[in-house]
Amino acid sequence: MKKLMLWMMALVALAGGALHAQDITGTWQGTLKAGKDLRLILVVSKDDGRLQAKMYSIDQGADPFKASSISQDGSAVKFALDIIGGTYEGKLSTDGNTIAGTWTQGNTPLPLDLARATKETAWEIPAPPPPPKLMAADADPSFDVATIKPNNSGATSMQRLTINGRDFKTVASSLADLIQFAYNVQSKQVVGAPDWVDKDRYDIAGTPDQEGAPSTEQLRIMIRKLLADRFQLKFHHDKRELSAFVLTVGKGGEKLTPTQLKGPLPGIGMQPGKSGPMFVLRNAAIPDFTGFLQLLVLDRPVVDNTGLTGRYDFTVTFTPDDSLFNGHPPPFPKPADGVEPAPGLFDAIQQQLGLKLAAEKTQVDVLSIDHVEKPSAN
Repeated sequence: MKKLMLWMMALVALAGGALHAQDITGTWQGTLKAGKDLRLILVVSKDDGRLQAKMYSIDQGADPFKASSISQDGSAVKFALDIIGGTYEGKLSTDGNTIAGTWTQGNTPLPLDLARATKETAWEIPAPPPPPKLMAADADPSFDVATIKPNNSGATSMQRLTINGRDFKTVASSLADLIQFAYNVQSKQVVGAPDWVDKDRYDIAGTPDQEGAPSTEQLRIMIRKLLADRFQLKFHHDKRELSAFVLTVGKGGEKLTPTQLKGPLPGIGMQPGKSGPMFVLRNAAIPDFTGFLQLLVLDRPVVDNTGLTGRYDFTVTFTPDDSLFNGHPPPFPKPADGVEPAPGLFDAIQQQLGLKLAAEKTQVDVLSIDHVEKPSAN
């Protein structure tokens, strides 16, 4: 009997050691070879017994990405970062100190092995950058210096419109693109313009004449002044009944995640996803999303009737059709064989965001162009 008890106690001790070894909470690190080496740090913790995680790409910045899900089933470890369209699947070693696995972002799986970090081996997580100094809320900025150069690349759509700190840049923008962004309207809301307004494209760079990072509205003000000064733009407002898309909250409620970032400007882009292209939005208000849709994606105005006032981090993975992007969708790769394609854009917005985009006729503001000229010299 005594031998039996000792044998059972030994089994309990071994089981306890195995359970401890299989605990994945803690800090893990590994190098992803994606064109260049990227050091990644995964911090896993528990909240009310549930796993949660955040990942740092320390060679790209200090801001963490919160995992949208993480799970462990025996030695199988999985986590996903929906905000960047990334997933990881790996196998935990028997000693619980390494995970051998694969990182997938878009259609490109890459090997990624993670090792449990110790005090001696742990990489330093960079300190977060200080919050950007914001432009005064009552500032009325202009461009201090702005250069406008013709873009003869053959691009048929705007390639970039960004402000990095105080440096504004746009690539392959038509004057129509700039008007639409500056006044937050869609192309059908700009009437009476000559053909070159849509066809001629420009690269523009500039900095504001006041200190601090501008808000979205202050950036629009700067571009409006540039259009009046360098393109001699003059117009008047009118009202017309147009077919538009109206965005509302679906019956089941919105499915949006409050942003992890701080700052006055959103980040909006596109990248390939496993089942289709992805819109990636960070620190974005809903009007930023509807403005993006009507500027680059859809063929009519988009009206925000959600009543949502926060800023969010979210993605939309969808399958484009010929009605989007003026019939010229970005050349992203198709899903791999065996991967079910994402739904169309309208269904994707409803399923993934809990928002509904529906067509209806409504009265909208239009800008009727009275006068415009090709840009003056730098």
